Amino acid sequence: MFSKFTSILQHAVEALAPSLPLQEDFVYHWKAITHYYIETSDDKAPVTDTNIPSHLEQMLDILVQEENERESGETGPCMEYLLHHKILETLYTLGKADCPPGMKQQVLAFYTKLLGRIRQPLLPHINVHRPVQKLIRLCGEVLATPTENEEIQFLCIVCAKLKQDPYLVNFFLEVIQDPVLHLCRRQSKLKAMASKESTNVITEDMLKGQDSLATDTGQAIQPEEMPGAAGAEHMEKEDELPQQADDLSFSLDELNVTSSPESSTVCPNQDYNLVNSLLNLTKSPDGRIAVKACEGLMLLVSLPEPAAAKCLTQSTCLCELLTDRLATLYRALPQSLDPLDIETVEAINWGLDSYSHKEDASAFPGKRALISFLSWFDYCDQLIKEAQKIAAVAMAKAVRERFFVDVMEPQLMQTSEIGILTSTALLHRIVRQVTSDVLLQELVYFVLGEHREPETLPNINRHPLRHRLIEHCDHISDEISIMTLRMFEHLLQKPHEHILYNLVLRNLEERNYIEYKPLCQEDKDVVENGQIAGAIDLEEDPLFTDLSPDNTGAQEWLSVSPPVSPEHPKNDGKTEVHKIVNSFLCLVPDEAKSSYHVEGTGYDTYLRDAHRQFRDYCLICLRWEWPGSPRSLEKCNLEASFFEGHFLKVLFDRMGRILDQVVGDLMVRIQRIPDFTPKLLLVRKRLLGLEPEGPVIDHMTLLEGVIVLEEFCKELAAIAFVKYHASSTP
Repeated sequence: MFSKFTSILQHAVEALAPSLPLQEDFVYHWKAITHYYIETSDDKAPVTDTNIPSHLEQMLDILVQEENERESGETGPCMEYLLHHKILETLYTLGKADCPPGMKQQVLAFYTKLLGRIRQPLLPHINVHRPVQKLIRLCGEVLATPTENEEIQFLCIVCAKLKQDPYLVNFFLEVIQDPVLHLCRRQSKLKAMASKESTNVITEDMLKGQDSLATDTGQAIQPEEMPGAAGAEHMEKEDELPQQADDLSFSLDELNVTSSPESSTVCPNQDYNLVNSLLNLTKSPDGRIAVKACEGLMLLVSLPEPAAAKCLTQSTCLCELLTDRLATLYRALPQSLDPLDIETVEAINWGLDSYSHKEDASAFPGKRALISFLSWFDYCDQLIKEAQKIAAVAMAKAVRERFFVDVMEPQLMQTSEIGILTSTALLHRIVRQVTSDVLLQELVYFVLGEHREPETLPNINRHPLRHRLIEHCDHISDEISIMTLRMFEHLLQKPHEHILYNLVLRNLEERNYIEYKPLCQEDKDVVENGQIAGAIDLEEDPLFTDLSPDNTGAQEWLSVSPPVSPEHPKNDGKTEVHKIVNSFLCLVPDEAKSSYHVEGTGYDTYLRDAHRQFRDYCLICLRWEWPGSPRSLEKCNLEASFFEGHFLKVLFDRMGRILDQVVGDLMVRIQRIPDFTPKLLLVRKRLLGLEPEGPVIDHMTLLEGVIVLEEFCKELAAIAFVKYHASSTP
């Protein structure tokens, strides 16, 4: 109570006293702080009961006022005093000792406000970045402490400053040239400190030596490793004794400076304590602190300095933290989750998670765990997306090796149908959610492998996971088949060349899918326009010719169609394409068609969708520099047996079996259903939401199957028509 009264009285005196020059006023407040440690015997009273917070705030105000009164970039006498007398070093020592209690919070707040409110660059000064580095090491040491909020605010302002001037990050990469020698030197300093304790007094020079004990991992990068003026800053003699600001001495007992025991492990050659402190705070039980730490890491990984990126991935546990947490959250998911719940759970963005199970009307068992997993995956994805290239590649490879392969693959390869369905649904969600190009590549290699040579039947299982997933497209469980097919559907829509090439194109380059007649003796060596005489091109080679960007047509959707090569003139395939289109449209008997009864469900809607999809995918393919025309036949090995590849084989087998089962006896079955056409139309309107649900209709499964088959055939016809026009338009 008395100390508070003293503080109020002092403020009144300061208000009435005549104003002093800024430097005198600044020195007055600093001496008031230092005299506290001489005059006060009660070191248990909290710092909030002293005048220290007020004096620190006054010092900050003076520094800001001084900067505002001077020209931009000019250092005033108050700032010179702070730098020259190493005030930040002394404050760090007091904060580390937390004397009086709560002093660490005050020091962290002072550093944060100083870096945030002063516009001129301070971090290049050795008497700023060195104590800042030391203070960084004190952050995140213990979780859930009263200083956590101040710690994360301080770390984030440092990250923001590094984002503004990325080269400054070099000041925060510590190098240990000889870890063993470094350890011996630290032990010698500890012994020296122990002998000095007997004097029970510590001068400012000794404080400097004691401060050096806090360099737990080594020294800053040497001047020759620093850019420009930053290196010159380091050329100062660091063992030069500072000029004495005061004839003050401090009691070692009052400061309560204790040394942590030495670690028996040898430190790495380089350390990045800013990252380490943030990593520790990502584990905070306070969600707000954890999110701020994640934001700080996001800033650091995006710095363009290669040395920082290398240190971040090689000398910190960032990759391990990302992947270990992914694995932990994945394993916390229930063994069985409804695929629909996995697919439809609301959009996941990393950040402060405010999900409340009690307030969620659509809650389901495991939703809390699912949101946590997807949120952290989204953070990893965004972190890799924003990261410098070296860091991005290292983090993505770690996710592949430590999470995709070690954790997800065993779940995808299991034999339990429930487990297969859940793990495939989760993989499908990840495929949909990933946005980082680097992480997408690692995901693609995880699912498909890295092979690019043509497939053969004996080697289709070279990549076991790819083989298993493709087999699941034709699984005995329709649920597993549908989920796996949807996963591949979304995978094929991703902008990565290896996906389409690995699944399809590598098996078509030799063009041995072309069927040709035996040649007469005189025609054997005849090649006309790149075609073997008598050859019948059953395909228009759409996978090679339809996706090239060079052709410009009148219609927008043909703007990226390929040119017609003089060596490969297109034959008139108009009759042929109409046969193909009609073969699809006529696959369902007229008696079983219902789309023409409902407006907006005709064949033309599929044509528009096919045009749009073709145009969009052509734009994606522009970056891959695919050839505008197929390889000429004389350069192809047409004698080799054609294998369409495992993926297409499974799809064709499944499609052929479905058509045999459905179309074969369709007319016989529909004739046995009374009022077939009205019932079929009613089911279609219900499926489209045009009619409310009503009484159950007999033969519902068959009626729905007929509708789906009709729509499927219209889509195939539209695709064939669009691809023909794209490849034939000049």
